[in-house]
Amino acid sequence: MEGLEIERIWAMPNKWTFKITPIRRLLKKEVGDGMFIRGLWCDPFCGENSPAQITNDLNPKRKATHHKDALVFLREQPSEQFDGFLFDPPYSPRQVKECYDDIGKETVADNTRLDFWSKCKDEGARIVKHGGKVICFGWNSMGMGKSRGFEMQKILLVPHGASKNDTIVTVEIKI
Repeated sequence: MEGLEIERIWAMPNKWTFKITPIRRLLKKEVGDGMFIRGLWCDPFCGENSPAQITNDLNPKRKATHHKDALVFLREQPSEQFDGFLFDPPYSPRQVKECYDDIGKETVADNTRLDFWSKCKDEGARIVKHGGKVICFGWNSMGMGKSRGFEMQKILLVPHGASKNDTIVTVEIKI
């Protein structure tokens, strides 16, 4: 991959991904900050501190523009509407269970299966304009992938030390 930028920066972990210092810096560079957000961004798993304007979180206590199942929310969005898409879902079935337990909902097999995440990515690819960016967060560097029409531009590895998993961030462009 010509021009792929890979960076590794150690940082303390945080439940809220966007508060981790090198990730916060990457978001400021790629998305913008405050009143200076570049384009229209969507975040279907916003949690706390998302820079996106159109946000969703299953938990009604979170500050978000919508409070729905992420796949339902994404399917309601118009095609090629967004300049950017943030994909920061729970990283494991355990984290999914914690999110559901936090709001008193039962975790079911549908929201812990890999095809749920794949369907969310398919919808994310649909709603992003050509030339738009997708920034994915997790414990792997899969991102959206070539099969969905994306080209990897940047990978940020954020090790947290000891036995904690790295947070891996990918930045891709829809081609």
